[in-house]
Amino acid sequence: MSAPAGLAEARQALAQEAAGVDELLASLPEPADRSPEQRALAAEAKNRGRALRSRFMRTHGEAVYDELTQQRTVHLRLAELVEAAAAAFPGLVPTAGRMAAERTRPQAGKEGHEIDQGIFLSQVLGSPVSGPHLMDAMLRPTPRALGLLAEFERTGSVDLGSVLLERRDGAAHLTMCRDDCLNAEDNRQVEDMETAVDLALLDPAVRVALVRGGVMTHPRYRGRRVFSAGINLKSLHAGEISLVDFLLRRELGYIHKIIRGVLTDHDRSWQSRTIEKPWVAAVDGFAIGGGAQLLMVFDRVLAGADTYFSLPAAQEGIVPGAGNLRLGRLAGGRISRQVVLWGRLIRATEPDAGFLFDEVVEPQELDAAVEDALRRLDSPAVVTNRRMVNLAEEPPEAFRQYMAEFALQQSLRLYSEDVIGKVGRFTAASAARS
Repeated sequence: MSAPAGLAEARQALAQEAAGVDELLASLPEPADRSPEQRALAAEAKNRGRALRSRFMRTHGEAVYDELTQQRTVHLRLAELVEAAAAAFPGLVPTAGRMAAERTRPQAGKEGHEIDQGIFLSQVLGSPVSGPHLMDAMLRPTPRALGLLAEFERTGSVDLGSVLLERRDGAAHLTMCRDDCLNAEDNRQVEDMETAVDLALLDPAVRVALVRGGVMTHPRYRGRRVFSAGINLKSLHAGEISLVDFLLRRELGYIHKIIRGVLTDHDRSWQSRTIEKPWVAAVDGFAIGGGAQLLMVFDRVLAGADTYFSLPAAQEGIVPGAGNLRLGRLAGGRISRQVVLWGRLIRATEPDAGFLFDEVVEPQELDAAVEDALRRLDSPAVVTNRRMVNLAEEPPEAFRQYMAEFALQQSLRLYSEDVIGKVGRFTAASAARS
């Protein structure tokens, strides 16, 4: 198929402009060592290149995506898509080599090449043609999960590193076990969580699933379960939190799979394209940031009476995933603003906690509450009805449009001065408390 009119010329112009920006940046000191004048010069050049990339994608985005996916016959995941785009359209997104070099720098010392990925993926997701296709690609099981499926079906147990997955009486128990950092998420945990979610959904012997935090070895919580401390700020400060492999993959991958199921060929594909199952969360200790975001997609959320949740987006400076999409629906606009913009912490025993916690029990009663919830949700009728509830509450199109804007805005937030400064202070304060 011939390229659309103007694409070849636009591709060449983009490559030339990007080469000019690269030449200028290479002539300057490392980002952290630049003078105010040099920083201004670099920022102006980057802004010029990003404006061109945005115009290029607005005009040619669907044709670009069709070329990369062979007219939407190949399903490329996020990382595969940006790598293919870097090879086929020089200057559109950073190459794998450039991103590898960028990962060796702390967040404050990076050039911000992920913003170019954000521009690209925002336009892909924003298209009603390419966006749904990419979302479908992200709902497919990962190669790692497919490689482990036979073992899990046979043994009912697999240790993924940061997540332990066990099947007991038809229930998949996903235990987050980053005991050293209170289950603070990073690229590694997102990878392990998506693998575990895939396996739970693909295993025909699993009918219902549970996510819970494991027992910690962290000095302040030694011997106690903790659900999640949110994003790993130390990893963010060190430049190890990826836009593609963490912030976007997390939302479009395992969290979206909890809602929609895993997309795969199965014997009842004519009934539903995906395999879906009910999900329960049990909260011990606290659910902060990404932990609180995660609770918004479960069918039933249980909590100990001594727990709390918070979504400190304003303090951290980044966008709390799809929490802004879901929290207002669950809690109402006023509480959503109090939690997201004002940093309000809500304890499980407060009346307002009811919008996120279905059942609050004494800590010693949480195990029994978990077993009761798993038993009651173990029903084919629950599967069908949760599908209809999810369609009504969060139509796929609304999620796609949100994620299109999120891809760009989150990439910008990652490299904003306030975020870099706050992350550095939080990391130092955390180290002092440890």
